[in-house]
This record gives sequence, C-alpha cells and structure tokens, in this order.
Amino acid sequence: MSLNPRIHYWQGRRVWLVGASSGIGRATAALLHARGAQVIVSARNAQALQAFVDEHPGSVAVPLDTAHTAQVKAAAQQVLAGGPLDLVCYCAGHYRDMRATDFDLAEALRHEDVNYTGALRVLASVLPAMIASAKMGRPGHVSLVSSVAGFRGLPKSLAYGPTKAALINLAEALYLDLHALGMGVSVVNPGFVATPLTARNDFTMPALITPEAAAAAIVRGWEEGEFDIHFPKRFTRWMKWLRLLPYRWYFPAVRRFTGL
Repeated sequence: MSLNPRIHYWQGRRVWLVGASSGIGRATAALLHARGAQVIVSARNAQALQAFVDEHPGSVAVPLDTAHTAQVKAAAQQVLAGGPLDLVCYCAGHYRDMRATDFDLAEALRHEDVNYTGALRVLASVLPAMIASAKMGRPGHVSLVSSVAGFRGLPKSLAYGPTKAALINLAEALYLDLHALGMGVSVVNPGFVATPLTARNDFTMPALITPEAAAAAIVRGWEEGEFDIHFPKRFTRWMKWLRLLPYRWYFPAVRRFTGL
C-alpha cells in the first residue's frame, strides 16, 4: 500500500535537489534530468554545479550554503520564481567518524548545522509556497535523505547518527501534517553508498553500492509512493531488525558485528 501519491511521470516536473554536487544527490539529479524533469541543483561547490549544468542542458544551478539562512532564503526565492515546485529533496550531508573518547564539539555542531538545521532552513523557505500550491490543486513532495545510521546508536557515529535520527523523526512529523493536503513526504535511508563521504571510512562497508544504484532506488521509491525508501534491502533489512532488539541484546550484537 502506497503512503504517498504515486509519481507516474517526470516530464516537466520541477525538482530541486539540495546537496547535488556529488554522490547520491548528483546521481539522482542526473536520473531525473534523463526522465524529463526540470532539475534545479544546489550545493556549496558552484564549479561542480556548473559542470553538472554543462553536462545536462536545461538544468539550473543555484549555489548555496545550507549553513547560512540568508543564502537559503535567496536561493528558494530564485527557485520559486520559476514556478511551483513538484519535489524538493534535501540530500546535503556532512560526515566525520567520532567516538566519545575523542569528542569534538565544533565538529558535532557542524554535523547538526549541515545535516539537520540546513534541512529546516530549506523547509522554512519552501513549505509555505508548496502548501499554497497544494491547496490550489498542485501538491508537491518533500523528501529528506537520512541514513540507516539514524536507526539506532552506532560506534563512530556520535556526531552523524543523531542528526540522521532527527531527520527520520522530522519526516514522520511532516507526513502527519502534510498528508491531508495531498502532499507526499518521504525519508530516504541508504546503507553504504560509494561517495566522497564514505570514502573516508577505514573499515569494510557491507553491501556497498554505487550512487547510480542509490538514485535508481530513490526515484523508484518516489514513483511507487513509498514513505520509507531504504536500500540495498539485503543490508537495510538487517539494520531494521536490529532496530527492534531490546538494549540487552542490541548492544552486544553491535559490539560483536563491529568489533568496537
């Protein structure tokens, strides 16, 4: 059963992807462009965005830093000036491994600012217009890219995991508030994807997939009206199972599987 309206076509739909200079965001933008969507890409790296536009004629680059409210507001105004949004996807992310024995406050706050507060800035800038469009008969879709790291606490995820957990909770609350308007809301929970962020990991990443495979799973989830879009399922189903364990079983299981 679909929790969101299905998306049957992309031709002419206006889609804004925030965090699209590399990795999952860029691959998703490329796939949607190939499907005929009017793609707007944003990130801090203006050069990478321009390279995307050069490779994908008709797409639009709107550089911004999600840590700065004024920049996000200005970018949203520019995007909305082109017409109503059919989908906005927040896929900006920051990751450094961290443990309590090496706690770094500045780094932890950087995670919060990019991964979670940045999403709030984008939502504050687009939700009023998207709600107005929904009431006029053109409901859009809001999607937040979280991670299986947000399911439960994990070693080396002291800074990253809590921000992803917050996005999952945020998406659930958004769904409850926006579903009656006909709007779609989804949360994307990838496993390990080969991106510049995961390239820093010094451990074997099980079921590692390409950004293109991740993009295909995301777009398929939007098309099928899924709320919880998770992949690759051979890995994420195990993570969901671990999510259900009581603490007396969960903590020993994580220590055994990670060796930490």
